[in-house]
Amino acid sequence: MNFQEAVASGFRNYSTFTGRAPRSEYWYWTLFAILVGIATAVLDAALFPGIGLSPINTIASLALLLPGLAVSVRRLHDIDRTGWWILIALTVIGMIVLLVFYCLRGTAGPNRFGADPLETE
Repeated sequence: MNFQEAVASGFRNYSTFTGRAPRSEYWYWTLFAILVGIATAVLDAALFPGIGLSPINTIASLALLLPGLAVSVRRLHDIDRTGWWILIALTVIGMIVLLVFYCLRGTAGPNRFGADPLETE
């Protein structure tokens, strides 16, 4: 899955918390969200200098929140973990655990969350 396919899949499945997402989809979505965050922060700094307001960045972050959660849950499904593991991010150690989970290779073949997304491509 390339960058454009991952972003398109993220928006197409913006509220789909079922199924699986390969590592490439998750990491390309994360890269897209970071790039959008940087671009909107620069735009806010140019349009609202010295005020400290960041309405464009806030709107963009809110727009990417639900698709980001959905792709994160689908990524956890790919390694055969339930989406509730995302709540472990509320702790510092939990964020490290999730980072490790997101880096792991997905289970080969079908698992309880669906078919292997790399086999269906």
